[in-house]
Amino acid sequence: MFMDTDNRTTPISWPSLQADELLQWEGRPAPRCYTFRQWRHALFGLVLTATCGFWMVLGVQQAAEQGWPWLAWIPLPFLGYALWLACGQLVAARLEWDRVAYAITDQRLLLRRGLWRMREVSLPLERITWFRLQPHGEELGTLQVRGGEGDPVLIMHCIEYPRRPAELLEKAIKAK
Repeated sequence: MFMDTDNRTTPISWPSLQADELLQWEGRPAPRCYTFRQWRHALFGLVLTATCGFWMVLGVQQAAEQGWPWLAWIPLPFLGYALWLACGQLVAARLEWDRVAYAITDQRLLLRRGLWRMREVSLPLERITWFRLQPHGEELGTLQVRGGEGDPVLIMHCIEYPRRPAELLEKAIKAK
């Protein structure tokens, strides 16, 4: 049973909900925002790919002239990392998007994500000490939630209509 859902998807299955737990809000990240949330890294990756590609060409030329084939292999790990930054992380984020979900119950905050292996993290509402809403637009934002000492910082990326979960988190902090 739930009160409010975001996005155009069917309700998300939360097998870890306890019998007495009431789902107050659930949502998924906006796909384009979630995929391109690290666009600065991708832009840097493009520049790094061009630089490493040029270095690779020079290494191949030097290896042919000097007779040292290892010179052509030196830039290869850097080129691989640059390609990951440029496009690999974007593809991975898009593939992971379908498996990312967020929920707030009357007892805790739940986050589920994972590309290959699903991970679910929860934080009891009474342990939340603060949260920050970083707007990405008029009705799009990221919530960063901090618990007590030793609790993980939970980040709910690219939530559409983030005011509702922010209100629930604020209410939980005031109820302490």
